[in-house]
Amino acid sequence: MKAQKWFTHPVGMTVSAIIATLLWGSAMPAIKLGYEALGIGSDAANEQWVFAGYRFALAGIMLILLTACMNRRPRTDLNRSGKSRRVGWRVTRLAVIQTFLQYIFFYIGLSLSTGMKGAIISGATCFFQMIVARMVDRSESFTFGKTLGLCLGFVGVIIVTFSNTADADMSFGIGDVCLILSALFGAIGNVLARYEARELPVLWLTGRQMALGGVGLIIVGAWRAGFAPFQWDASSLMLLFYLAFLSAAGFSLWNLIMKYNQVGKVSMFLFLIPLFGVLLSAWLLNESWNGGTLAALGLVVAGIIVVNRSSSGKAARKAIRRAV
Repeated sequence: MKAQKWFTHPVGMTVSAIIATLLWGSAMPAIKLGYEALGIGSDAANEQWVFAGYRFALAGIMLILLTACMNRRPRTDLNRSGKSRRVGWRVTRLAVIQTFLQYIFFYIGLSLSTGMKGAIISGATCFFQMIVARMVDRSESFTFGKTLGLCLGFVGVIIVTFSNTADADMSFGIGDVCLILSALFGAIGNVLARYEARELPVLWLTGRQMALGGVGLIIVGAWRAGFAPFQWDASSLMLLFYLAFLSAAGFSLWNLIMKYNQVGKVSMFLFLIPLFGVLLSAWLLNESWNGGTLAALGLVVAGIIVVNRSSSGKAARKAIRRAV
């Protein structure tokens, strides 16, 4: 099955989105476990950035090697004369937004928060992404179905917030601000990646922007922490490789989904990240949670169904008008 057919089919899009969001949701407890294994404190921002840089540089290398084996590269006309410099600028711009800025704030914010709270606030990416998409593309309309679906998902996130983080400080501090900024840059990066993928192969683009963004994070963190501030053992290395894998797989899947679908149609799935993050944080970090998660999960699933039924109905109406 061709990639476009899979990622535009409702089943293919849904399965891919769930896998990507599950991987991203697992990042919260994995990063917290990595902090613990490497002795990275909440006040050690430079070490956090070096750790993040290793993760994304390694993820980028994984994808670069994969695309080399698949012989995926930009079209010939994009590699001639000044166009090659333009491609380099576009990759760099995406690396700065989707990897460097998103995660320079995320790693600080998560160190000052619980895994659950970090996962919950990351749900704001969905709202930011739809707003950014609407600003740059007027065809990204806010239909009643999409709005209702987003409201249902938002209520689910609110329920998770108040039913699963009783032990967390719900007042906003610097950590919360950093997590919100991370969600904003993540949304901008997702939309930008969608438009860049119209001309550049997704895996080729994702690998290079991750590697470049990861190197940037390492350089910024190493300014004070040094390039090798950690004592690695088997468990911490496994966590690093898992984080690199989930980044490579998650971003590749998501960027492919974004390439072949409207932003508003897939943004709803981002609500699964906080839910997966909450469940995995409760399991792996022993953070407290309760049955409210089930109600939240029901609302999010209902929101996904409403959004996709709305999108399918809109596409069917367009097809009927074209046939008439």
